[in-house]
Amino acid sequence: MLTRQVKMQKRNSSLQSITAAGGVLFRQNETALTPEILLIYRRGVWDLPKGKLEEGESIKECALREVSEEVGLAKKPEMGPFLVQTNHKYKQEGTAFSKETHWFAMSLSEVVTKFYPEEKEGIEKVAWYPLEEAKKKVGYNNLVKVLNVLEEKL
Repeated sequence: MLTRQVKMQKRNSSLQSITAAGGVLFRQNETALTPEILLIYRRGVWDLPKGKLEEGESIKECALREVSEEVGLAKKPEMGPFLVQTNHKYKQEGTAFSKETHWFAMSLSEVVTKFYPEEKEGIEKVAWYPLEEAKKKVGYNNLVKVLNVLEEKL
């Protein structure tokens, strides 16, 4: 048992920790009963906009910046309540990462009809989807959890 714990500690100690933040940008549609969620399409998967915390930046500032950059907003969205924190591990170029992401609800103060996906981040598309459809489209299970929390708070 002790040997297993030591192996797990060694495995976990080699993880690079990343703090990130993102947003669930939503809008209420007069003709629909549920809100619409803005999703991004990157690396063959529908996702929510998020990114890494920069030095000297607060979690909230990071979330607003990343959402604005990834969907191409000229004006930052309005910050809503904190939703949830997610954690996941992944490997990139041989390095293992542990990513902690802080999620916030967000909305737009004005109607935006055109988005500009951040191509340098590999984002190909940006589109609105009804909440239930967004839950089915997102490519990661932890994002369904984020959308469920948003639904509970609305």
